[in-house]
Amino acid sequence: MPELDESAQPETLRPAVSGEGENAGRDKTYNRIKLRVTVADIILNFLLLAVFAFSGISPLIVSFLEKSFASPYAVFLLFMAAAGIVFSCAGFPLDFYSGYIVEHRYALSTQTLGRWALDRLKSSLVGISIGVPVALAFYHFLLITGDNWWLYFGAFLVFVSVVLARVAPVLIFPLFYKFTELGEGEIKDAITRITSMQGLAFRGIYTFNMSKKTRKANAGFTGIGKTRRIILSDTLVGNFSPKEIAVIFAHEMGHYKKRHILKNLVLSTAIIFLSLLLCGSAYSATISAMGYGHIHDVAALPVLLLYLSVFSLAIMPMTNAISRRYEVQADTFALEITGDRESFISSMEKLADQNLADRNPHPVEEFVFYSHPSIGKRVAFARGYGLR
Repeated sequence: MPELDESAQPETLRPAVSGEGENAGRDKTYNRIKLRVTVADIILNFLLLAVFAFSGISPLIVSFLEKSFASPYAVFLLFMAAAGIVFSCAGFPLDFYSGYIVEHRYALSTQTLGRWALDRLKSSLVGISIGVPVALAFYHFLLITGDNWWLYFGAFLVFVSVVLARVAPVLIFPLFYKFTELGEGEIKDAITRITSMQGLAFRGIYTFNMSKKTRKANAGFTGIGKTRRIILSDTLVGNFSPKEIAVIFAHEMGHYKKRHILKNLVLSTAIIFLSLLLCGSAYSATISAMGYGHIHDVAALPVLLLYLSVFSLAIMPMTNAISRRYEVQADTFALEITGDRESFISSMEKLADQNLADRNPHPVEEFVFYSHPSIGKRVAFARGYGLR
């Protein structure tokens, strides 16, 4: 878990957007830069995929590899490794600028350059350890199941997703943060009152040392089954009142009570199968027209990856809209069970200021990129709560 908003992301209360006050103007500039980097990264990846898919460079690379390696799996892995190196090198300047330079410019990061680099290295190693077996399974299904590969690989991806959701809190997240069970005190007392009201014995409440990387604050609901837990950053615990943290906890409990984790799993399963089916069909038709003989031809695979990327970008507004709806439901739940509108509003304001979030982003920006409603909308909703 390189960051809580990377792979294995928990459901978060983190505002996707920002506040007024001392950060007014500064937050707009910060988020404008981050948005431009995000868009630039998307464009760069599409361009690179298009080059690999249609320029003729992929057949040259594969032909070179096949002269030295007889195994199709070896050729596949080496080709993917070569492509991965190209993408990583091309994307590094944007990653460094956005993740290190900008974060320090706005006094958000607490990492040294060495710590930042170490985190990126650990992230890469975790990604490789998970990605290589998944990639081999993908190619294996292409080789042995023919046109039905998408069905088998889709089922495999769902299985991996469930396993990762279960083990990430205990095996992956601790590689990046130290987790400590929430101790006795006012905060735990406030949370316990909420769980008692709901008839829940929720034990998995942890704090983690987010301050070693950033001054931002965060909270999340992560894991399934016995690894289910709510996590609160030390930057949240240290800067928010017990009442504010209780409201944030209630929001996270709202995700649990409304079964958003299960619903997201069902939604992601449907998206996995639909994307593989549609993109796989388009891929087969395209490579046939391009003269490739088999769907498992390694040189043709960038075409499939390009189509999957286009599909993912196309449905992002829909998945974000669903996520924003879930966030509103969790906000409503928090307001209902705490009855503490003022603490909800003050917690939103603090999160906005601490995270330099944009309170009122452009509607198109929010529609496309934001998994949470803007802070402005969340505060307005809370102000009007109970007045309807």
